[in-house]
Amino acid sequence: MTDDISRMTSHRPYLLRALVEWINDNGMTPHILVDAGLPNVQVPPSAVKDGRVVLNIAERAVVRLQIDNDGVSFTARFGGVSYPVQVPMAAVLAVYARETGQGMALPDDIHGAGEPPGDDTPPPPRPSGSDDGAGGKRPHLRVVK
Repeated sequence: MTDDISRMTSHRPYLLRALVEWINDNGMTPHILVDAGLPNVQVPPSAVKDGRVVLNIAERAVVRLQIDNDGVSFTARFGGVSYPVQVPMAAVLAVYARETGQGMALPDDIHGAGEPPGDDTPPPPRPSGSDDGAGGKRPHLRVVK
């Protein structure tokens, strides 16, 4: 079964395309949340806040929108200036409808599924004296509006 998984392509672009189509079909405006700190992300630096950027990818807002297995690319105007945008698929964190907030965070790929695996070395153990609050774990999800 592991060999079957390693031969599969990434599921992220398929989920992104399906969700964008669903948002468009419902007359809403698709936005993507992007990790602007990853390599090969090309967005206007002025649009980046806290290392992330929200991009409106509605067909009326962009020119030549392309969502392929490698990423998202288009040209859009930022402050009246045309800017080419390129976002590798790994940098797309979530897709949602601006009007309702409905959408989803894109799950990470399984090792071998379209992207090279990262370092499999486990992280170093945390000091036992660290205080992370109740239960020793902090929430890792945040609300995206």
